[in-house]
Amino acid sequence: MNTNLLDQARKLSLAEQIDLVEALWDGIAGQPDALLPTDAQREELDRRLADHRAHPDDVLDWSDVKAAARARLGR
Repeated sequence: MNTNLLDQARKLSLAEQIDLVEALWDGIAGQPDALLPTDAQREELDRRLADHRAHPDDVLDWSDVKAAARARLGR
């Protein structure tokens, strides 16, 4: 990473930093082929999907997950 460029970005106002991030993300999102998963990631996604299909009721409600995370963080 170019630390000089990062230092310059950190000197921007918060609003300018947000604009920069949005512009960068729009550029990244405009290159969908660059965001394809690797073979290892695809295999992991396939494994997880197969596991979910084999055990469709083995899920947690988001509110339960969030409450457990907050409890672990003491919030």
